[in-house]
Amino acid sequence: GFLSFLLLHELRQRRGAGDDLAGRIGRRRGGAAPLTPGTIYPTLKKLRRAKFVKYTRFGRKKVYDLTPEGSKELARCYRLFGVYFAGLKNKVRK
Repeated sequence: GFLSFLLLHELRQRRGAGDDLAGRIGRRRGGAAPLTPGTIYPTLKKLRRAKFVKYTRFGRKKVYDLTPEGSKELARCYRLFGVYFAGLKNKVRK
């Protein structure tokens, strides 16, 4: 889903813990409230199972990072969004 894409995109910029990623995505959404743990952590777990992200533990905190497989998946998503939005651009009339 789109949240997976946003998380991969943010991790491409720099690694981060779940709460950090939630805040960054919230700011990207125009200062909206950060994502809740019930939203972000299941998605991070799904991305980790797909081997798109990995984490390093620092005490109780997990800091997530993009894997090479995650970089490939993100590149695929960029291409798909490019095709999709280019198609929409041709349909919009001024």
